Amino acid sequence: MPRGVTVSVPSDLDIARAATLAPLTDIAAQMGIGPHLLEQHGDELAKIRLEAIDELSDRPAAKYVVVTAITPTPLGEGKTTTTVGLGQAMKHLGKRAVISLRQPSMGPTFGIKGGAAGGGYSQVIPMELLNLHLTGDFHAVTAAHNLLAAMVDNHLHQGNALGLSLHDITWRRVLDVNDRALRNIVVGLGSKMDGVPRQTGFDITAASEVMAILALSTSLTDLRARLGRIVVGYDGNGEPVTAEQLDAAGSMAVIMREALKPNLLQTLEHTPVIVHAGPFGNIAHGNSSIVGDLIGIRGGDYLITEAGFGADMGAERFFNIKCRASGMTPDAAVLVATVRALKAHSGKFKIVAGKPLPADLLAENPDDVRAGAANLIKQIENVKVHGVSPVVAINAFPGDFASEHQAIREIAESVGARVAVCTHFSDGGKGATELAEAVVAACDEPTEFRYCYEQDMSLKQKIESVATKIYGAAAVTYSPAADTQLARYERNGFGSLPVCIAKTHLSISADPKLKGAPTGHTMNVREVRASVGAGFVYPICGDMTTMPGLGSAPAASIIDLDAHGEIVGLS
Repeated sequence: MPRGVTVSVPSDLDIARAATLAPLTDIAAQMGIGPHLLEQHGDELAKIRLEAIDELSDRPAAKYVVVTAITPTPLGEGKTTTTVGLGQAMKHLGKRAVISLRQPSMGPTFGIKGGAAGGGYSQVIPMELLNLHLTGDFHAVTAAHNLLAAMVDNHLHQGNALGLSLHDITWRRVLDVNDRALRNIVVGLGSKMDGVPRQTGFDITAASEVMAILALSTSLTDLRARLGRIVVGYDGNGEPVTAEQLDAAGSMAVIMREALKPNLLQTLEHTPVIVHAGPFGNIAHGNSSIVGDLIGIRGGDYLITEAGFGADMGAERFFNIKCRASGMTPDAAVLVATVRALKAHSGKFKIVAGKPLPADLLAENPDDVRAGAANLIKQIENVKVHGVSPVVAINAFPGDFASEHQAIREIAESVGARVAVCTHFSDGGKGATELAEAVVAACDEPTEFRYCYEQDMSLKQKIESVATKIYGAAAVTYSPAADTQLARYERNGFGSLPVCIAKTHLSISADPKLKGAPTGHTMNVREVRASVGAGFVYPICGDMTTMPGLGSAPAASIIDLDAHGEIVGLS
C-alpha cells in the first residue's frame, strides 16, 4: 500500500451504529444452536446455556486457530481487529467460522487503551454494550471476589479460628476501574466493631483469580471445586487456608452461576462471536473461556480465538495453561505484525501511548523494518516450539509502504512462515481473504503439538524452561523471598501446577527496555504467588502493577452522553 493513499473510514462507533444486526437466533443457528439454548438479554445480546456443550458434542470439531502477535507497541497492533477480520473472511471463502474473545475491562476502556471490540469494518457489535457491562459477568466476578475478602476479614473479627497470619494474607479486593489510590490501603480502622486493622489493597477485576477461574473452568461443578481451592493466605505454620475452609466457596459459586454461561454476539458481517471472561494478560493467562471454546469448537469449520499480548505471553499461556485444562490443541497460529511495531523493535524509535508517532517512523524505510526483524523471527520460533504452524498477518495501516510489507514478507518466509497482507480494518472480511486462505492451508498440515515443559517438572524447572526457550534468557535468579515461596508451594503440593510468568508485555524479556529479541540476559524472579483455584503458580518478574492508574488525559474525560442520550467519545 503506497503512502499517500487516503482511506476514509468513519469512527468505530459510527460504523457500529450504522450496522444492521441479524436476529441472534439466526446467528446461533449458524452454529447449530437452537433457541432453547439461548437466554436473551434484550434484542442484541444472549447467553448460551451450558447444555449446548453436550448437545453439540456429536458434531465434527472445527479447526482451532489462535491469534497472537509480535511484541506490541504501547498502542497495540490490531490483534482483535485481525481476529474479527479473519472470522469474517472465512465466510468469503465459503467456510463457517466462530470467533471466541475475552470481554473488555472497563478500566482500559475509560483509561488510555479504549474499547476492545475490534475496529473499522472488523468489529464485534453492539460495540457499546460489549465495552460497557455486557451481561454483567465482570460485576459477578467482582462481587464473588469481594465476598471472599469480606469473609476473610469477618473470620479475623470473629476470633480467627483458622489461625490466619495477618502478615500472610494474600487475598485482596478488586474493582473494574483504573485507580492507583487503591493499590495499598488499610482496612479495619475505627472502633473494635469495624474489624481487625491490617494492610491490604485492590487489584483490577481482570486480575482476580476468580476471573481466571471463570476462564479455565470446564463446567459448573469444576467452577465450584476451583473456587473452593482458592488460597487466601497461610497460618502460623505456613499451611494454606482456603475459601472452602472459610465456608465462602458455595456462595461464590452461586454468584458466578449465571456468569459461567458464555455471551453470544456477532460481527458486522454476522459471524458468530462468543465473548466470555477477561483475565489480565500480564498476571493471569490472558485468554477467553474454555466453556466458550467447548461450544465454539462444534459450531463451525474454524474456531478462531485470541490470546493476549505477544506470542511470548498470551500464546505461551494458551498452549501451556489453557490447552492443558481444556484438552483441545490448536491447528494453526496467526501472528499479527505491523510495520510500526517492527520499526520500534529496531531500537531507533520511542512510541508513547497518547502521543503522536515519531515522524521518522512514518517515513518509508524497509531497512528499519529489517532492523526489527529479530522480534518477528523469535515470535515465529515461539509458536513453532509448540509444534504449531505459524501464519504472519501483516496488519496494513494507511501510511505503510509496499516496500515495508515486502520486507516483512521476506523475513517471515525466510523462517518458514506463511504470510498475508490484510486490509480488514477498511475493507472488512474481504480485506482478510488472503489471510484466511493461508490459515486454511496451515490447518490442513499435520501438527505435532507439544508443551514447553512437562507437568512433573519442579516449579523452578518450568520457570527456567519458559525463560530460556521462549524469552531467550541465559539464566534465572530468585530473590530470597521467591525461593522461600517456591519451597512452600512445592511442600504444599502445588508443584504440579503450570507456571504463568508475570512480566512486561513490551519486551520478550522481563525488561521493557530490551527490544527486538534479546538473548543472554538473566531473568530475576522477585516474588511468586499461587492461584491454586485457577490452577497455576505465577512468578513475578519486574515491577508488575495489578491496579492500573489513569493517565493525564484518560478516555473517561471525553466519554459522555449527547443531547439525545447517545454515547459519544467511546472508541
